[in-house]
Amino acid sequence: MLIDYLHTLPKYPRISLLEERRLIAKAKKGSKKEIEELVLRHTKFVIFRIYKKTFPVYVEGFGEEILSDATFILYEKIKTYNLRYRDKEGNFKPVRFASYIWKRIDGFILDSLKAELKRESQQLSPEWDRYDPEEDLVHL
Repeated sequence: MLIDYLHTLPKYPRISLLEERRLIAKAKKGSKKEIEELVLRHTKFVIFRIYKKTFPVYVEGFGEEILSDATFILYEKIKTYNLRYRDKEGNFKPVRFASYIWKRIDGFILDSLKAELKRESQQLSPEWDRYDPEEDLVHL
């Protein structure tokens, strides 16, 4: 269950924005240690977002799968994070990594749930194309 996984994650103290940006800079250069640390530091955030966006029954059914797929988003977002981001006025504006991934993670969670629910509803609906009423008349 997803909540059990939460308790197995290492405990990381909150780090400053400057330290987080240092980790991201090293990760963007290919340092596997920093990449893994960033992913582990933000896995709890992803779990929090899953619980925030999802009904408990769906967390039980799909939470682990959503988490494992969302982990790939973390790796992707480390690569695309802009260390030199500037706002519309051109002012340098550093952004926390959790703020950077927040909307992408939420969108992914909702898209995953829609896909799972669609698959589930298709499995539960009867297949009328396969129903042959003539066959039922033969058995009468």
